[in-house]
Amino acid sequence: MRSYQPDLTPPWKRSAPVPEVPAEPDLVVEEVATGFCGAVIRCEKTAQGPTVTLEDRFGKHRVFPMGPRGFLLEGRVVTLVRPAASAPAGKARTASGSVAVPGARARVARAGRIYVEGRHDAELVERVWGDDLRIEGVVVEYLEGIDDLPAIVREFAPAPGARLGVLVDHLVPGSKESRIAAEVTGRDVLVVGHPYIDVWEAVKPSSVGIPGWPAVPRGQDWKTGVCRSLGWPENTGAAWQHILSKVHSYKDLEPQLLGRVEELIDFVTLPA
Repeated sequence: MRSYQPDLTPPWKRSAPVPEVPAEPDLVVEEVATGFCGAVIRCEKTAQGPTVTLEDRFGKHRVFPMGPRGFLLEGRVVTLVRPAASAPAGKARTASGSVAVPGARARVARAGRIYVEGRHDAELVERVWGDDLRIEGVVVEYLEGIDDLPAIVREFAPAPGARLGVLVDHLVPGSKESRIAAEVTGRDVLVVGHPYIDVWEAVKPSSVGIPGWPAVPRGQDWKTGVCRSLGWPENTGAAWQHILSKVHSYKDLEPQLLGRVEELIDFVTLPA
């Protein structure tokens, strides 16, 4: 039989328990490490653990892990937890999770632009962030490949009032993409990327109804290989339309893409 072992830690060294608070939409908290203060707009379950996205009073979004003792609520340290059930309907939200502005007219296009690598990337960004981009007056264009990026940057001539943001597929250290990104990045040019070979992978497999995105051998066209592995007709255009039809909001996308697109929108809309 196990004997009872008393806790001999002095009281002044014990961590006082903190309350667990459900991260309900519109709850205003402050993240302890960074001091970022904002309203909860969404919670997500990720491979690294649950995350919460906050929106500050300027409309900027930041994603934080929901770790113990990670937030301040009215000056008290708390641990945010996922809500037990869906919260009652509150403010209307866009597909990206931002507060919707009923009847808002599209703003005249800014001089700043966001470029993405291809048509599929542009269609996915429009699907989730289209309402936000129209209100902000941000135009999204696509490159048809990153090799043309240096020439596009030179022709665009970025400036404080005309910033250029670029979203790149498979931006990992040592890649061709990372070398080109380093070449063009500057005060008025921001290049960010996600780790996926193609933007298809940024859509959660569960949203598409598959167990996961298959590994495609090197030297084989990735999209064709995906169709072949999943038993889909080898028509990548039709496959993409099927994938895109399953995307209804930010909840259908991986956090690694969400944070990067919101970062670009913030960058190109900053006042000169």
